[in-house]
Parts: sequence; C-alpha cells; structure tokens
Amino acid sequence: MIRALLPGTVVGVDAFGDAPEGVLLPAEEAVVAGVAAGRRREFATVRLCARRALHELGGGPGPGTAAGAPGGVALLPDGDGVPGWPDGVVGSMTHTRGYRAAAVARTADVARLGIDAEPDRPLRDGVLETIASPAELGGPAARGGGGGVCWDRLLFCAKEAAYKAWFPHARVRLGFRDVEVSFDGPADAGGRFTARVRHGAGERLGGRWGAGGGLLVAVVSVPAGADI
Repeated sequence: MIRALLPGTVVGVDAFGDAPEGVLLPAEEAVVAGVAAGRRREFATVRLCARRALHELGGGPGPGTAAGAPGGVALLPDGDGVPGWPDGVVGSMTHTRGYRAAAVARTADVARLGIDAEPDRPLRDGVLETIASPAELGGPAARGGGGGVCWDRLLFCAKEAAYKAWFPHARVRLGFRDVEVSFDGPADAGGRFTARVRHGAGERLGGRWGAGGGLLVAVVSVPAGADI
C-alpha cells in the first residue's frame, strides 16, 4: 500500500500482520524490555519492514536475514523518539492496528521523509476542533468531505506525516494547529495535499495520501535541494 504513494527515490515496505518473535537485535530488545507483548510485536515488525527497505535500497542485509546476523541494523529511537538510521539514509516508520510500514531513501535524493497510517474511521467527538485551524474547520474535514473517506481522520494522518518529516531536522515540538493542511480535493482513494508549518519561515511540504482496506496512509517526501 505504501509503495504506490512514494516517489521512485524512496523504498517502502509494509506488513498487515506481525512478524514472529526473535527479529530484534539485542539493543532493540532493551528498548522494549518489560513492555506489553503487543507493543513489542509492532515495534519488531515495523523494524523488520525497515530492514527490508534498507536492503532494497542497498544498505542492509538480505530480506530473509535474521536481524541478529552480521550486518543487521539496530534502529533505535533517540531521546526525542526519532528512529536512528544508517549514515546517508533518511527514513520514517508508522504502525496502527493491523498495519506496519517503513520508508527509506538516500539523503542525496531525499531531504525529509515522513509517513503515517491511521484507521479510516472518524475521530472521537471534539477531537477535530482541537487539532484543526480555523481554515481547516471550513474545509472538507469539517464538512464530512465526501469521497468515501473519513476526512477528519485523514487531516490527522496528514499532519502526523508532515510532523514526522519536519521534526527530525528542526527538533522543535509543534501542536497540531501549527501544521495547516490543504487537500487538492476530495477523492475516493487518494490525492495530494500541502502542509504548511506555521513556525519559523513557514515551510510548505507536499504530500500524497491513499485509502484502502479500512486504512488511511499519508506520506511527505521532500527532494534534496528543494526550495521549501
């Protein structure tokens, strides 16, 4: 699902079920020591997706190689929760119920990358008003949108993808209203959007979204050297 939304310079791998136990490196095991089994499985599966994407990109062991084999890449979150990537690689991960995905690219090709997945169901009552700007409240998310998807949840998903692309570089935490999203128009299964970061120079990040199987997926990919 993720591949259809990504440019050719980005490799994406996803999974609709969890990987078996034992796919984590020791350093990764330490991160999730003592957490609930379900959280551990999603942590492991999304990293297996990432390692497979790195292999396809040319920066990791073969897709069938055990994580603990020589050349396995430990993908550890830093103090801000941002996953660490091999030198020369930019990446992003996401997980929601029944879906895990990772995307990676070379920094020579892509400067910023963020992905997010959410269930295609409405936000809880009152949540839209806390995440949306006045302009967004007058847009399709507030009106119910049309196009067969839950536009309020899609707004949330697009903001998350934009934040994941922006934060690793800026290291400044934003609220949901600090990222304002405009969609190119309702669509049944996908489309484009622009996310404006209402901080500093007011960067504009272009993204794409897709829907299917009860899921919404949004990606933001900024080419290296792009004027944003």
